Parts: sequence; C-alpha cells; structure tokens
Amino acid sequence: QVQPVESGGGVVQAGGSLRLSCTASAYIFDSYAVGWFRQAPGKEREFVASIAWDGAKAFYADSVKGRFTISRDNAKTTVYLQMDKMRSEDAAVYYCTKDRFSAVALTTPHYWGQGTQVTVSG
Repeated sequence: QVQPVESGGGVVQAGGSLRLSCTASAYIFDSYAVGWFRQAPGKEREFVASIAWDGAKAFYADSVKGRFTISRDNAKTTVYLQMDKMRSEDAAVYYCTKDRFSAVALTTPHYWGQGTQVTVSG
C-alpha cells in the first residue's frame, strides 16, 4: 500500500463532529510528519493540520484551531482528524499526506490519498 487511504467522511450537521482516519504502510508514515489538507469546490487545496512523527507537536490552520484535533497511532500507522463544532465552510474533500523530508513539519507534501468527502448540512 503505497498511497495513504482515508476514511470517515460523510454528512454532518453544522455544530456536529466527525472523525477522519488515514492509514498507510509503515514505509510511508514512519519517522515523518503527516497531516491533512482539504479542497472545496472551486478553491485551492489548503493545509488543515499536521503532526510530528512522535506526536509531540501539532500544527493547525487558524480556521480550525480549537475545533479540530489531529493525532496518530504509529503502531497502527494511522493518523486521525477529530473535527468538532463543524461549520459549513469545513465542507471539502479531505486528503491525507506525509512530508517528504521532515519528521516534524508538513511543508513538502508527498504521497496523497484519494480523499474523503465531508459535507456539512444546515
């Protein structure tokens, strides 16, 4: 499994919660920062959140700070994105990725998943 595989997308009401998951082989994730981007229709893909290889540091876009939480389980080679207090502007396709070089920050995305659709109603 070379590409990350995202899951957990769906339809959620505004104010509700959703948790996304992304799994990949240890070859892909081990020792690298991983994270999430999203792309809404007609907009460019944008950074959402990332987490260092050991989970010690996490970074968030201003638009999701205080509402989204990223975490990872290296034993399962899985990264999660817990999304709370969701808003209509959170609707997008969410993509998982890893950094090409860094163990801490996601600045050079490398290996993209197929994405998972998140729709926010109401």
